Amino acid sequence: MSIWGNLVGGFIGFSFAGPIGALIGSIIGGKISSARQAGFQQSFAQSQQIFAISLVILTAKLAKADGQVSKEELIAIKEKLKVPDHEIDQVGKIFNKAKEDSLGYEPYAKQIAQIYQNKPAVLDEVINILFYIAEADGKVSNSELAMIKNIAQIFNLTDIQFEGIKESRKGSDKLNPYIVLGCTKKDDFATIRKKYIQLSKEHHPDALISKGVPKEVIEESKKKMRAINSAFDKIEKMQS
Repeated sequence: MSIWGNLVGGFIGFSFAGPIGALIGSIIGGKISSARQAGFQQSFAQSQQIFAISLVILTAKLAKADGQVSKEELIAIKEKLKVPDHEIDQVGKIFNKAKEDSLGYEPYAKQIAQIYQNKPAVLDEVINILFYIAEADGKVSNSELAMIKNIAQIFNLTDIQFEGIKESRKGSDKLNPYIVLGCTKKDDFATIRKKYIQLSKEHHPDALISKGVPKEVIEESKKKMRAINSAFDKIEKMQS
């Protein structure tokens, strides 16, 4: 079953506070109470819904970052988030509501950071997918880059983590392996290998799915994993 199925309706009967709850409440025509918020977040299926809705909201804000929403970006949002034709209307409701509301992206990013505060690899993946969307029209604009970097800071990701995500978006022949792994040329091989193993465990697609990342967007996680593997292989060859 697609994660996009009944995305909005799935919130009816549950409790969810903050700007995300208010936005969904405005769509379904009712207020979503905060009383049962903790229980809502504990469900695996609901965690996937939260991730999906978070992506749609931040994507809507990102699409406005350079002052316009291009046709390429709209097509990319549908294709890259694997939204099926029969679900596009309800996903569009969330996208348009987020695009039109008076709130900036910061309150949403802060709530997402709170939801996944114990799952930093999931927050890392949100940033990875935002880059994926921003690349839709062929380049990431300065305003888009600034917004993604600020969201990463709201997520409490370090500059080293942010640069690693950005670098991993390059082709394997162009990426700097040390930046991808968050290391330097001064680090010994044992330290680099330890970092590689840590990242491999955190960003393995199965691990991310178990933490609530939907299968529909896991392909970008696989690309990130390939970049991590490629970076380590490069360093291993250089030091052998």
